[in-house]
Parts: sequence; structure tokens; C-alpha cells
Amino acid sequence: MNPPINRKDILILLFLQLATLLCCNGQSTELYDLGLSVIPYPQEVTVGGGNFVLSKGVIIAVDKNASAEDRFTAEELARTLKTDFDIDASIRAQSSAASIVLTRKGAEKRVGEEGYQLSVSPGQLLIKGSSAAGLFYGVQTFLQLIKKANDQYTVPGLRISDWPSMKVRAVHYDTKHHQDKKEYVESFIRDMVRFKINMVVWEWEDKLAYPSHPEIGAPGAFTIAEMQALTNYARQYHIQLVPLVQGLGHVSFILKWPQFARLREIPSSNWEFCPLKEDSYKLLFDLWKDAIQATPGSQYLHIGSDETYELAQCAACKAKAAEIGKSGVYLLFVNKAAAYLKSLGRQVMVWEPPIGWEMNRSPASGIQPEKGLVLTESYSYEKADFAYAKKAKALGFKVFAYDPNPGIEHLFLPYFYKEEDGIKSKGSLENSYEFLKSVSTAGVFDGLISTSWDDSGLHNQVWMLRFVASAAFSWNGREPARDEFVNSFFKNYYGVNAKDMRELFQLLNEAAFYYMSTFERNVWHHGDIGKTHLPDLPRGDALEYDPFWNREYSGMIKRSAEMGEKMQRAIHIIDENLSSNIRNAYDFDVFRSIARLTWHTSRTYEDLAELENLITQAHKRHFEDHLSAYRYLEKARGRIEQSLERRKTIFNELVAIWEKTRLPKGLSIEGKNYFFQQDRARHFANRLPDMNYLIYDERQLGMEEYLVKLNDYMDYYKKTYL
Repeated sequence: MNPPINRKDILILLFLQLATLLCCNGQSTELYDLGLSVIPYPQEVTVGGGNFVLSKGVIIAVDKNASAEDRFTAEELARTLKTDFDIDASIRAQSSAASIVLTRKGAEKRVGEEGYQLSVSPGQLLIKGSSAAGLFYGVQTFLQLIKKANDQYTVPGLRISDWPSMKVRAVHYDTKHHQDKKEYVESFIRDMVRFKINMVVWEWEDKLAYPSHPEIGAPGAFTIAEMQALTNYARQYHIQLVPLVQGLGHVSFILKWPQFARLREIPSSNWEFCPLKEDSYKLLFDLWKDAIQATPGSQYLHIGSDETYELAQCAACKAKAAEIGKSGVYLLFVNKAAAYLKSLGRQVMVWEPPIGWEMNRSPASGIQPEKGLVLTESYSYEKADFAYAKKAKALGFKVFAYDPNPGIEHLFLPYFYKEEDGIKSKGSLENSYEFLKSVSTAGVFDGLISTSWDDSGLHNQVWMLRFVASAAFSWNGREPARDEFVNSFFKNYYGVNAKDMRELFQLLNEAAFYYMSTFERNVWHHGDIGKTHLPDLPRGDALEYDPFWNREYSGMIKRSAEMGEKMQRAIHIIDENLSSNIRNAYDFDVFRSIARLTWHTSRTYEDLAELENLITQAHKRHFEDHLSAYRYLEKARGRIEQSLERRKTIFNELVAIWEKTRLPKGLSIEGKNYFFQQDRARHFANRLPDMNYLIYDERQLGMEEYLVKLNDYMDYYKKTYL
């Protein structure tokens, strides 16, 4: 006889039943337990029933009167089934023999305009979409549900009802310091739609060949026709391409030109227009009109205009600011720009926080921003209940949530931790996750924008985890948990064969902070925080020198040795993955170039430490054996030559890899040379016109000059003593 169940046991049983119910009612563990990595995670999932087997001759059915958009969706599905799974598929209209059915009929109203429903049974896979976009998104989810087992591709029996938490899910695509090739842009668009991004805000600066001012477009810039083709290409994938052509600030790509220098706020800075000069508007209106022509059918134009460092510094603007505040002077510009662009049928985005004009240190007085602006700046003024965003919306503005800027670290993003003065804090991934979870279900924001500032010249593929995280949590703000998402991303994006990806990303995260701390790289952004010098040269008749280097840089020598080992581990992980059947293998080539450059940097510190040790030995041998002393000088010379040759090889490898997807940085073509001028913001990637910005600091060390002087001394020593 079983013992009686007491009250405590009953409560435990009820708790277990409730946990089971929650687990099976759309909780993220369900699909993950099936070995599926679906991003974004669907709003509602019910698992059960028999599996659907994808046969070699699968038939895809579309509605009899399907639109061109829906036929494109079916064609894309058939193409992907062939390229990714080697499954041949044919497309028919309302075929009873069809096993995959795409239809606009029968989707529940509750899934909304971009929602879809997907049901899987042994005989049929049915996707219902409320719109062309919804149907397309349903197909993207379906493609992530396919799993190989026993030499068959199957989809588990389940039902999904899905819809976005946020209407606009945008990524900011920044090419201010590089130009990607057309094929790469197209592949980037396809990658983004896989995760249900529906807007790309493209900050292209001089990467459009502006017909109104041809000199501003860089050599090789996309023509109007090419940009129109890319806009139309993106629209097929339900992505709106929005041009971001900077307005008041961030305009060094315009004001570097001597003929436009008269429009600067102050003569010494190419960063900012004077908002009181009519010719500033004439020039910008020309460029914006070109941008509108280049992006037919897009609803928005982003005028940027942030980081106005010189705002109200000229005499006229200073006087105006005394009357209406600095924010008022800023609004004079924004309002005039908005009025013009609205007359051309575009809604205007601007980097401005909600109610920023009131919260600024010099608030606007007697002037308000133009109604209908789309405010896309950060929420540093925000309260927990989004009071300022709500107030801005009540005043007639659209408000986009701004995924926190990850930082301006070099080479790689600080996904897992940030570091300042040796103190570690939360990484950009955790910051984004916490923010996105709070805004996506708040019902306040009209959209979200995830930024990717090109200040430090990172390869765009390094940003993919950030973009996909924004896509995931702007679509579904409830689940999964952060770590579940990260694991899901690595499997989804790189495939189930990818190994040790979290460790690799953490190593590259660490590499970024190490690389920034070497030579004088961080000085560029943050001022006088340290600089590496070379060991002392030998001199005089007695081979004199000052043995300070190993003592002065002992901490960096130790850190470099540790980093060298870590980069060897990173390269091993990369090479193992490249030897497997992984997706997006090009990313690993990029990662390898980053790890190799970091490893070379660590080896350079070891080279300099050994260089001083060899000079020390030469000094000691001078009083015992001149030939032996000279042999140590030869070894010192060889160490420098080896270091310089390694730098050349690794740098050239990196450039070749990165230029598979982009034009040569600072490209000049026949009839048009690239015109270079540093920007006022001292962007790391704009220190030099070409890719040498990555090794500029090593060149500043003067190892080449050291080698020349060492050779001169060796000639002297040889003539004197040998």
C-alpha cells in the first residue's frame, strides 16, 4: 500500500505539472531539445505528430493567382533547397500532389501583417502568411527546421504561430571607411532577411557617385543605377534600403574638399556644416535628392547629424545660440532639412534622442522640432518607464529604440566583456540583450535600429552576431535566454559541425583589447595613455647601450607571451572548423586574419625583448671576443628583419582576405584619384587612406630606421675591430 501524499508533496506535484506545461507551451527549450536552432524563436510553438520527410522530387504549391512576390518566395525556397540540401523541387499552382503549400489564405488575424502560421504533418508542410512578407518569413523559419537524420532531411511534426514584437527591425550598415562589392551587399541582404530584418539603414557617405557633385563620390562608388538595382534587390527580400547621408555633423567626406571649406562651422574642422549658411543647404539638398533617386520606393532618408562637436562656435551661430540655445540652432538645421525632404515624399530619420532638445545642456528655446521626425538616437536620458519616448510619441514623433553602441574596439567586437583601465565590465551582447528585452515588448517604440559604426574599420562579418541578436529579440522579446541564443546562433549561422565557437569569440574579444593596448593605438582615440619605444641602439667604441627595455615593458612582454599562446589556440580552432563542413567559411578566413595579426603583434614585443637581450650579449662579448660580439649584432639584425618580413606577410594576407568582399581601401582609378584627408573625430580607420592603418603604429615605432642605424654601426664596428 502506497503511503498517503501530504500537502507538501501535492504542492511539489503541482509545481512539476506547471513546469511541464510551461515547457511544452512555446518555451524555447522545445525546439532546442530537438536539435533545432531557429532564429528568431517563434512566438508560439507546439511540438507533436509525425515528421515530414523532404523527398527528392518535392512539389511546392502556391495560390492559383499568386502575386509576383509570392512566386519569388516559392522560387527562393526551391533554389535554397537545391543549394543547401541538394533537393530538387518543382513549383505548381494549387497542386493536390504538393507536399509543401504556400498560401495567403487562412492565416489568423492575430498574427498580424508580417505574421505566419506553419504546420507540419507526415503528408504536408503548410505555410500560411498574412502578407507577402509573412509568407516569406514563414519559409525562412521552415528552412531552419530542416534536420538531417539517417540520410534523410526531415522536419519534426509541430505547429507554429509567429509574428514580430516590433514592426521595424533595422540594422545600420556603415561603409564610411570602406566599400563592399555588389555581390557582398547582396549576400548581406540575404543574410539579414533570414533572420527577419526588414530595414537596412545604409550609411554610405562617399560610396555613391553623386551626379550633382561627382567629386564627392569616391573612385569606384556605386552609380545611381547600381544603387537602384540594390534597392530593388533588397525589396524582393522584403528589406527597405534607407540611405543615410550625413547632414550637420559627420560630413568630413564633403567638407574635406577645398571648394566646400567655406561652408564649415569653423575653418579648422572638416567635420561640421554651419547651419546658418544657405549654401550648406543647397549642397546637402543636391546630395539628398541624388540619394532619393538612388533608392526608389523607400519611405525614409536618414540625415544623421549627430556628434556636432563644433555646434554654434562660429560668431553668427554663437549669437543665435544665445537667443535660442544650442539645441535650437541644431533644430533650425533639422527642421529646414525635414521640410525639404518631406516635400520630396520622404520621412526623415535623425540621430536625436526623444525630448533631447529639452534635456540638452543648452536646451532649445522658442523652437520645436518638425512634427513627424523619426528619432533614432540613444536613451541616455531615459527613465525606466520610457517616459521620454512616450512623451515624444504623444507630440507626434516616431521613436526607434537604439540598440546600445557596442564600442569602437579594434579588429573585433567586445561581445563578452569590455575592458577599461584593466577593469572588466559587461560585454556588448549582454547590454544589447537587456535593452532589447525591455523595449521589444514595451509597446512604445515604432522600430529598432542596431548600429555598426565603422570608426575602427572592422570587417562587416565581425558584426553578424550583433545583427542577428538584434533581429532575434526585436522579433521575439520574450525568449530565448541570452546564453541559449548565443549557442543557437553558432549552430544556426555556422552549422552543427562548428566547434568551440564561444571560446573562439571570447579569444578574439580578448585580442581586440590587447591589440588596442599595443604600441600607441589607443592614443589615437583616448589621448596620452602610453606609447611603446624601441630598445636602445649600440653606440661608441665600447658598444654602449642603455638596457631599459625589458625592465620598462616587463608587463607587456608577459602579456604578449600569453596572448601569443591564445592566438595560436584561436588559429587552431579556426583551422579545425575550416576543415569541417561548416557554413559561412569566409568568416573563419576573416577571423584567422585577425588572430594572425594579433599573434604577430605579440611576437613583435617578444622580438624587441630578444633584440635588447642580443645587444646585451654583444656588449658583454665586446671585452672578450670582438668577432663573437659582432655575431650577436648579426643575430639582432636578423631578428628585426624577421619581424619586418612577418609583418609584411601577415598584413598582405589580411588585405587579400578582406578584399575578397570589398574594393581596395583608398582606391584610385583612371581619371579619378582618391582624395584623402583625416577627419576631425580621428577615426582609427581613417588615419591613412589605405589598409595600412592596421599597422601604422608599428611603422611609427621606426624598426626600419633602427635597422638602417644598426647596419651603420655594424659597418663601423667591423671596420674598427675585425
